[in-house]
Amino acid sequence: MDKHFPENFLWGGATAANQCEGAWNEDGKGISTADMLTSGSRKNPRIFTREHRADCHYPSHEAIDHYHRYEEDIALFAEMGFKIFRMSIAWTRIFPNGDDAQSNRAGIEHYRKVFETCKKYGIEPLVTLSHYEMPYHLVKEYNGWANRKTIEFFTKYCQTVMTEYKGLVKYWLTFNEINILATQFGGLAAGGIMPEADRPVMFTAFEKESPQAQQLRFQALHHQFVASGRVVQLAHAIDPENKVGCMIAGMVQYPYSPNPMDILEAQKSMRLGNYLCGDVMVRGEYPAFSRRYFNEKGITLDITESDLEAIKKGRVDFYSFSYYSSGCVSSDPELRKQAGNMLFGVQNPHLKASEWGWTIDPLGLRIFLNELYDRYQVPLMVVENGLGAVDKVEVDGSIHDDYRIAYLRQHVVAMREAIEDGVDLMGYTPWGCIDLVSASTGEMEKRYGFIYVDKDDNGNGTLKRSRKDSFYWYKKLIASNGAEY
Repeated sequence: MDKHFPENFLWGGATAANQCEGAWNEDGKGISTADMLTSGSRKNPRIFTREHRADCHYPSHEAIDHYHRYEEDIALFAEMGFKIFRMSIAWTRIFPNGDDAQSNRAGIEHYRKVFETCKKYGIEPLVTLSHYEMPYHLVKEYNGWANRKTIEFFTKYCQTVMTEYKGLVKYWLTFNEINILATQFGGLAAGGIMPEADRPVMFTAFEKESPQAQQLRFQALHHQFVASGRVVQLAHAIDPENKVGCMIAGMVQYPYSPNPMDILEAQKSMRLGNYLCGDVMVRGEYPAFSRRYFNEKGITLDITESDLEAIKKGRVDFYSFSYYSSGCVSSDPELRKQAGNMLFGVQNPHLKASEWGWTIDPLGLRIFLNELYDRYQVPLMVVENGLGAVDKVEVDGSIHDDYRIAYLRQHVVAMREAIEDGVDLMGYTPWGCIDLVSASTGEMEKRYGFIYVDKDDNGNGTLKRSRKDSFYWYKKLIASNGAEY
């Protein structure tokens, strides 16, 4: 039996403003939280500094200079045949401080030109409204999303851009990987909650988090739920053609063994990691299991009737997610201690891993797609997926990234099988379709793109764009609508 992708399937790629734009202080842009993150590596974590330090390199400040080179980059995306381009708007280009009375026209007009360029090539923009950055002023003055006032600032920003770009953008995502706030990693990156001192952004599951910090995280997450609900309603009122999705970090966890305790732990992990946020944003209410979790953790949220109404009325139109890897969950405290990483857990003995230690599990994508569609029955979209790897440029300028092609090919097959399983899958936008700064490590060396950018971890390079072998492979894949893979 022939297995096909739908005729209107949205093939494309994904980026984020803070990882590709650069121009961090040009044309009226304000300072964002991402502009305060240093570079790092596999061995040395990125540091959030409360003030800019002369001895640190901040990769977002130039990134790959997409701000000045968007026309060249979008033309390359069009050459591959993109139907959709996932990107984000930098909130600080529109409202530099976040609580400004007036918007910044230069920022508004910049994105208008970007969207018009996309339309020229027949590419639909898929716009993330908040992608791991927010105005640093809101962090310093209000403690980010821990403060209820931030809901109003975000709503004003979203209403502004949705009004300005009516007819140019119809696909929107509210918060990138919103469920990261349900983990210890989320306080600064997703919630804009100010740490007490300069500190690493990533840390282990076994680093002690205070009850107060946990309380703030989940209150910030609740405020984002309310904001998302209000923005969904705004989007539909501004333009009935608008479609708004949630964006969840796909945290696929298997039980490490048939031990019922491992199975229970995996269930808990999937619930907290994926379904807490998915249920609120798709079903419009907190799931029943959240009550026990909050009670046991001593978390008491400030929730008003108005909040619950916004969440109920602001249910998303589709569910989008990132998927890179999977992990295992064990009830054995020694195994858990050895793992250290709360996102991917215990290493799966049946799977190989990437250079950065992420397991490669294409079948996990099919499993997750089926789980999600069984639970929610709304259209799904894979908006991040890819392999971070070191790419070598040959003497003749070619880049042979067969390892990336192999990874993506297997995940395309998994999506095709999930569609045959009955999943309504809208589209696929692999992460970092052009090389950009790694969010987790701040490196350029960890490359995902179909397009190579000449820049190293220290900020040196010509920024020249070059097509990798995967560029031509993806072009053929799109032209055949997934048949030639």
